[in-house]
Amino acid sequence: MTSTPRAVLAATFVPGEASGDAVRRFTREVMTAWAAPSVLPAAERLTEEMVAQADHAPFEVVWGHEGDSMRLEIRQKEPTGSHPEGPTIPVAEWGVTHSSGTRVQWARLTLPDASRRMAAEWAEESAPGPFWLGFLADASDLLAGTLDPDMVPAIIAQIVVPRLATWCAVYTCDEGLGPLRPAYLWHADEARIDALREQLAGVDIPSPEGPGTSMMSVASWQVLAVPLRARGRGLGVMCLGRGDRFPDDIIQFADDIGRRAALAMDNARLYAQQAAANRALQRSLLPPDEPEVPGLDYGVVYEPAGETNEVGGDFYDLFAVADGAWRFAIGDVCGTGPEAAAVTGLARHALRLLAREGHGVADVLYRLNEAILDEGERARFLTLLHGEITPVPEGLEIRLVSAGHPEALRLRPSGQVDVVATPQSLLGVFPEVTYEEDVVRLDHGDVLLAVTDGVTERRSGDRLLDDDGGLARLLAECAGLSAQAVAERIRRRVQDFASEPSADDLAILVLRAA
Repeated sequence: MTSTPRAVLAATFVPGEASGDAVRRFTREVMTAWAAPSVLPAAERLTEEMVAQADHAPFEVVWGHEGDSMRLEIRQKEPTGSHPEGPTIPVAEWGVTHSSGTRVQWARLTLPDASRRMAAEWAEESAPGPFWLGFLADASDLLAGTLDPDMVPAIIAQIVVPRLATWCAVYTCDEGLGPLRPAYLWHADEARIDALREQLAGVDIPSPEGPGTSMMSVASWQVLAVPLRARGRGLGVMCLGRGDRFPDDIIQFADDIGRRAALAMDNARLYAQQAAANRALQRSLLPPDEPEVPGLDYGVVYEPAGETNEVGGDFYDLFAVADGAWRFAIGDVCGTGPEAAAVTGLARHALRLLAREGHGVADVLYRLNEAILDEGERARFLTLLHGEITPVPEGLEIRLVSAGHPEALRLRPSGQVDVVATPQSLLGVFPEVTYEEDVVRLDHGDVLLAVTDGVTERRSGDRLLDDDGGLARLLAECAGLSAQAVAERIRRRVQDFASEPSADDLAILVLRAA
C-alpha cells in the first residue's frame, strides 16, 4: 500500500568506485536528519544491495518518510540488465515498477516506536505541502535528466525562477580552484537580462568554500548566495535575487535545490571527464592517419556501440612495412571498457612492432597469442583478421590469417562472392597454437570485405544478418562501387536490418585493387 510521504530526500549518483561511499554518506545524512539512527545499519545494507543491482548508468536514490516507515527507491532510466532480486534483510514490502521509461526498485523499512515518533515529529515540522514536494521531485527529475555539464546551470536557473526568486545567476569554478565565472543568467522578464548582467559584472560573489548560504544586496535586489558543493568540493555559487526579503522557507528550499544541483553538476562533470578520457583512449587505439597505399583503394566504417564513456572492443589498422608491403588488421576483443582497451592496445602495438621487425603474418599471430596469454587473468580473447598486402602487376597479393574472425569475402566485378580465408583458432584461449597463411589474389577491381561480428550478428527478432549467406548477398550488390561506397552501403544495410539501435560495436574494412 503506497502512502504519501511526509518528507522526501533524494540525490543522483554516477556509477563508479566512488559512488558506494557517496551513497552510504547520503543514507547516513538522511537517517541523521530524520532522527532514525536505530535503522541506520539496515538502511545502509538495504541501499547497498539495491544500488548493486542498478545498471551501469546514472541512478537516483530517493528516501521517503511515511510516518511509521521509510521507503527507499532506486530510480534509473530503463536499464538493460536482469530483473532485480529482493533484499536479503527483512523489509515490510518491496517491488519493482516501470513507468515512462524509468525502472524503480523500492522497499519499505518499518520504524521502531521511538524512531517512528522522533522521525514523525521532525517530518511534521519540516515537511512542505504537496506543491513543494512536487516542486522538489520535478527539480530532481530535471537535474537527473542531463549529463551535460554546460546544461546543468541553465536547468538550475530555470527551476528556481520564478518559484523561488525573480532571477538566478549561476557561477562555476574548477572544483574550488580559480575565480568564479558566470555560467548562466535568467530573469523572469527576459528583457531585463542584459541590464541585470551589467549590474552583476562588478559584484564580488562569495566563494563556494565559504561558511554557507549568505545574503547580500545588489542595487535594489536582495540576493541569496547558495554555495554549490558536492563530495567535499566547491563547484560554484547559485545567486537568487528578488525585490523583497527572502522568507525562511524559501531559503530552506534554495539550500535543498543547491545540494541537488551541486550533485547533478558534479555527476555531469565526472561523466564528461570520463567520456573525454575514453574518447582519447579510443582514438589512441585507431590509426593516427589515413595512409595512401599504391594500387589500393580502401574504405573504413568504425562505430562503437557504447555510450560516450565506453571504449569499444573493435579495432582496425593499416600501416606500411618493409619493401613496399603493407599490413592490415581488423579485430574484436571480448567486452568493452578499460579491460578490453588494454588488450586492444596490446594487440595493435604488438602487430605493428612485430610486423616491422620482419615477422610473417602467421608468426605475428603466434607471438601475439602468447603475449595475450601472458596477461593472465587480465587476458581477453580476441578474433583477428591480419594480412600483408603486396602490389603485383595483376593487382594485389594478400597473405592473411583469420583467427576466429568472421569470414573474409572477395567480390569479383561480375558480382561473384567467395570466402577467401580458412577459419583458425582465435587468440588468447589456447597456448602454442600455430597458424597457416592463406594467399589471396585481388585482380584489378576485386574487393576484399572484412567485418566484425557487429555486422554478421546484427539481430532482428530470431534472424541474424548473416543467416543463409546474408552478408555475401549484400556484398554481391556492391559490384562496381568504390571501397568507401561498399563500406557505407554495408553500414546502412546493417542499420536498416533492425529497428532498434545496435548493441555491438561495428567495424568494416574494405580493400579494393585499383
